[in-house]
Amino acid sequence: MNAKDKRTFDAIVIGSGISGGWSAKELTEKGLKTLLLDRGRDVKHVADYPTTSLNPWEFPHRGQVPTELKKEYGIASKNFIFSEATSHFLTKDEEQAYIQDKPYDWIRAYHVGGRSLLWGRHTQRWSDFDFTGPARDGYAVDWPIRYKDLAPWYSYVEKFVGISGNKDGLETLPDGDFIKPYELSCVEKHFGQVLKNKYTDRHVIIARTANLSQADKIHRDVGRSQCQNRTLCERGCPYGGYFSSNSATLPAAYHTGNLTLKAHSVVHSIMYDEKKNKAIGVRVVNALTHEMEEYYASIIFVNASPLATNLILLNSISSRFPNGLGNDSGILGTHMAFHSYRGRITAEYDGDLEYKTEGKRPTSGYIPRFRNVYKQETDFLRGYASNLSASRVVLNAKDLVGESLKNSLLAQKLGHWHINVGMMGETIPKAHSTVRLDGQMKDKYGIPQLRVSVAYDENDEKMLKDFHQQFTEMYAAAGFTNIQPIDTKRLPGNENHEMGGARMGKDPKTSVLNAFNQMHHCKNVFVTDGSCMTSTSTQNPSLTYMALTARAVDYAISEKKKRNL
Repeated sequence: MNAKDKRTFDAIVIGSGISGGWSAKELTEKGLKTLLLDRGRDVKHVADYPTTSLNPWEFPHRGQVPTELKKEYGIASKNFIFSEATSHFLTKDEEQAYIQDKPYDWIRAYHVGGRSLLWGRHTQRWSDFDFTGPARDGYAVDWPIRYKDLAPWYSYVEKFVGISGNKDGLETLPDGDFIKPYELSCVEKHFGQVLKNKYTDRHVIIARTANLSQADKIHRDVGRSQCQNRTLCERGCPYGGYFSSNSATLPAAYHTGNLTLKAHSVVHSIMYDEKKNKAIGVRVVNALTHEMEEYYASIIFVNASPLATNLILLNSISSRFPNGLGNDSGILGTHMAFHSYRGRITAEYDGDLEYKTEGKRPTSGYIPRFRNVYKQETDFLRGYASNLSASRVVLNAKDLVGESLKNSLLAQKLGHWHINVGMMGETIPKAHSTVRLDGQMKDKYGIPQLRVSVAYDENDEKMLKDFHQQFTEMYAAAGFTNIQPIDTKRLPGNENHEMGGARMGKDPKTSVLNAFNQMHHCKNVFVTDGSCMTSTSTQNPSLTYMALTARAVDYAISEKKKRNL
């Protein structure tokens, strides 16, 4: 009994990434003794950022990963973030084997903080155009919430996170509670003015980002300080200049005295008590000893990241739930979706040569979605947003050596402007886009391997074509030359924006979660990571995960006080 008492908490959070960190912060600040489980090693803020201040010449391989080591990171090495400076924050293939029924890059970061240490930090609110998308075109199911339901929670998390941005007054991209914005370059502004003159619905703004352009008291209170614009965020920031679980939510949770962290804890399944009609705890495999352990709580938040969360829920079987926890609908593991990053287009510009950019900024320009917003105007559904950057090309002499080379590098000459735009397209959740457990294959912890069957479809191909056509037209109108449309061929998953599988909805027959991220059929389990998403929108999803999480915890505490959990 004493042993079980020591393993019993008020709440358990599975996963310590962006949504898991928020779950831990909110639960502990509301007085609940909370156990935070993570399958990887602990990463302490600042202390465990080994490459954060290294100069290029201080890396043994000048930033490159040796070929033999790179083979161990077969999937992760395809991601743009992979280098000698970041490989220790990414996961080797053998750590969790999975089966690709269709080519899929599952980018994983198994350590405390997860991918919150590696994310791109763009943070846009959704609008009602996003929440009503499925209802308007009939694909997926209607969201059980609207913008007004989440707006106060967006504000709540924005203030703590620290979101740099402008009040742009766009109906498609609601303004938030921002700190001071970064600045567009002169060519980005030129492009924006051309679009303003030629179109009524296309805008170039500075992308909203979770970097502290200024550090307010709410940020300093957890030990964060102003972003130094080093643009080395993916190494971990010793200043806490960008938001991560490690720099912000977990320090806040620890400050309450209510948080217990258990690293190296691979969650096997959630335990369900059929007499109590609720989940009673979590079954864990110790990653170091491979022994099974059990922990107990009256509230469970699942934030393992979408594919891992779906795996855990599907593996949580009982007589009541033979097909996975809360899966009476049979929907669990289906309707997976992602963002398409296949579109890219570059160009050159010979104007504004009297200007150059000085210093760095941790963000880019941003062009919100303009296709199929007010009406269906194309032969594809939904739309795309785009990231924009423009900078001068450095003309380094390549045929010099010795002192002449050094002098050339010290007196850099600048050429034309290089413009780059990347697409982030919304994909449609479909019943046949699935993850499911394999009946035979298991990973090294004895947990069934996940079979992933997610791919591009005809809608995505049409969207990519339209992106290239529209930006070719816009580039030409701006006087840009040498226009080069590019298909990056990035696989689903490679962009880190996987979503779905345990979607929210109004009807328990067609969804797993209700309007408060609570399981329809297992009331004390909440899912607030990307698994809960009914559709993907064109905005980066992390801010929405955070707002949904804070809102769900508030609801859970209210239900607990009413003795409904």
